[in-house]
Amino acid sequence: MSRLLPLIAALVLVPMTAIHAADAPTVLITGANRGIGLELARQYAARDWHVIATARRPAQAAALAQLAATHPRVAIETLDVTDPEAIAALAEKYQGRPIDVLINNAGIIGKRNQPLGRLDYDDYRRVLETNTIAPLRITEALLPNIAASTQKKIVTLSSSEGSITEVDSPRAYWYRSSKAAVNMLMRNLAFDVRARGISVALVNPGPVDTDMMKGVPMPLQKPSDAVAKVIAIIDRVTPETTGRFWDHQGGELPW
Repeated sequence: MSRLLPLIAALVLVPMTAIHAADAPTVLITGANRGIGLELARQYAARDWHVIATARRPAQAAALAQLAATHPRVAIETLDVTDPEAIAALAEKYQGRPIDVLINNAGIIGKRNQPLGRLDYDDYRRVLETNTIAPLRITEALLPNIAASTQKKIVTLSSSEGSITEVDSPRAYWYRSSKAAVNMLMRNLAFDVRARGISVALVNPGPVDTDMMKGVPMPLQKPSDAVAKVIAIIDRVTPETTGRFWDHQGGELPW
């Protein structure tokens, strides 16, 4: 017993953040209550990662609650990504906890079928707050956590709709411009944090069979297939490839 005492004392003195870091990587996913975010949580949980899954209304996220009930490393946090105080509270709660991969997934498309001449600018503000401002605000708040981790990756789910080069018809003014803007923010961020060993990636998951894509007349991927491709891209992100705009097929999209 006397031989065990020094070991026990040493374990008591190890900070919880160090235990988490040595135990398994940690991923934080916004908008994890459904669709791509929920599937990201599922697949990282299956990898036995620590998963911090945020949702605006966790009480209504039955599938996410079921995942957490069967995977002890899944933690559910309440987060409205457009609420600066909520973001600050989350950062304070996890102060000192390394986060290997931050995935800015939460997003909205805005009101559909808004023709020129009848555009709803209040709706535009909501889309920009969610799709453009929130990812940068969350990233900024959690930057110390990311810098303290082993993998040091910031990932924002974008869209081919945010590629200015590929626009050849008028539609989705708000969604397209919000994604083009977040692309620029994250490209800028990539160069700002590169010296700290932090990698930044923008990933287009492609068309996926989720609530957001209901009624879209095109072939849709199953969420499980799309997310497997997204995670494969995240795995390959390095400081040498930081700031790139990845397509779900593994190539790069034009800005």
